[in-house]
Amino acid sequence: MKTALLSLLLFISATCFAQDWKYNVDEAKALAARENKNIVLVFSGSDWCAPCIKLDRNIWQSEEFKNESSRKWVLLKADFPKKKQNALLQAQQEHNDKLAEKYNQEGNFPLVVVIDKTGKVLGKTGFKNISPKEYIALLHSFEK
Repeated sequence: MKTALLSLLLFISATCFAQDWKYNVDEAKALAARENKNIVLVFSGSDWCAPCIKLDRNIWQSEEFKNESSRKWVLLKADFPKKKQNALLQAQQEHNDKLAEKYNQEGNFPLVVVIDKTGKVLGKTGFKNISPKEYIALLHSFEK
């Protein structure tokens, strides 16, 4: 009984604090327009790019970023895994490739692009070895 209760509590807490990453730019733009928010678009190599993994662990998974992003931004991820077991469905890979053609022509990883609800670029950055609070401030600086 204790194990079942503990499992239920862990599940509830994980879903309450989970981020709502979008994987489709049209869905992200529609939500951003509805909620009058900008979009944080992240180009990541989740299974091969060490700075991408650090950015995820240090910034995206931080409570500070989770709290701020849920109120201020729509999150959009374009992942480019290399390991066969992590391969994306072909439609998702094509979608991500089109996003990269438009927003990441240089092929930088990680690349974080703040765009408005219409898709206009407000600013770009990559991995920075700074606190979540400082990273949040950096992203907000693009919006001014």
